[in-house]
Amino acid sequence: MRTAIVVGAGIGGVTAAVALQRCGWRVTVLERAPELGEVGAGISVWPSAVAVLEGLGVKGVEKVAVRAKPAGMRKPDGRWVVGAAELGVEIPVMIHRAQLHDLITAEFDGPGHTKPFGMAAGDRRGGVTVWTGYEVVGVEQDGEGVVVNGELRAELLVAADGVRSVVRKGLYPDYAGPRYSGVSAYRGIADVAVDDGGGETWGRGQLFGFARLIDGRFYWYGTVNQPPGTTSEPTAFASWHAPIPQLIAATETVLQNDIYDLTTPLVPFVQGRIVLLGDAAHAMTPYLGRGACSAIEDVGALARHLQNASDLTTALAAYDAERRPATTKLVKRSRSIGRLSQTENQLLRTLRDGLFGIGGKLMSLRARK
Repeated sequence: MRTAIVVGAGIGGVTAAVALQRCGWRVTVLERAPELGEVGAGISVWPSAVAVLEGLGVKGVEKVAVRAKPAGMRKPDGRWVVGAAELGVEIPVMIHRAQLHDLITAEFDGPGHTKPFGMAAGDRRGGVTVWTGYEVVGVEQDGEGVVVNGELRAELLVAADGVRSVVRKGLYPDYAGPRYSGVSAYRGIADVAVDDGGGETWGRGQLFGFARLIDGRFYWYGTVNQPPGTTSEPTAFASWHAPIPQLIAATETVLQNDIYDLTTPLVPFVQGRIVLLGDAAHAMTPYLGRGACSAIEDVGALARHLQNASDLTTALAAYDAERRPATTKLVKRSRSIGRLSQTENQLLRTLRDGLFGIGGKLMSLRARK
């Protein structure tokens, strides 16, 4: 049986583990955190990523029937700029990150449970084995495989260890890596009765969005322009239209994180037998809502090329050729949308809102015809 090591047990990492397992590989997942799980708030899962998950046998990532309410883009006082229906925007599945993580890891075969560091190699069996509390400090490779920390060997290593990837840093020490977007984000989950279709509200250097999760709760996020490392509360949204203040007030835990993406041009996603995936390869700002979905799509492409190619080198080259150009476009596009949505210039804001409004009307008329 072929062997693979996956570094990082976030959404991308565990999805990769399931995919490799289904391709017939024996997989060891290395996670630095003391427990297997996912932190954060909500996540949007677009149809392309849903298709990958369904192809891997992951169950439960599906839309639920909810009473339709207007959704789209608004101003802080509640006036509509454009509706999602006018733009023909497809609404993704909204789910809590922890719930999605659980649905994916439920597909682990074999041990499928966390194992303490120090487990002997002979104790590993088929399927997926997860080592928690294991920090990767060094990766080396030769013609036959990859060695982690001088002790774990496999034929393939998938680096899904995030925007500050240790593996990527080791492969490309001169790469500039993450860069601060100028924006800090707040996120939360509100279990509250709100009769609203959600969407985004764009203000002056501030943005707020919310959507209903498949379990009925609401996921919300807000972004503000501020220096990195600034600790603050989402008070900027206290006077914004309903139900924004209500959502924030009903949230027990508000997460705050500075937003970083990766400098372009992106580095190659493959070097020898090492593959970069997800944020380790193409971390992007959240304005397209495609970050985690892109990681899932990476996995779908990797699994497809591993199954179709005659050898590993060909498969990995095809993966890089497919995914690096596609995700580079997303990184750049998300960065551009972020600049537009976070602008503090009044003239640009007026032009922005006007163009969105006109665009929505034109698309609506086109749809009617």
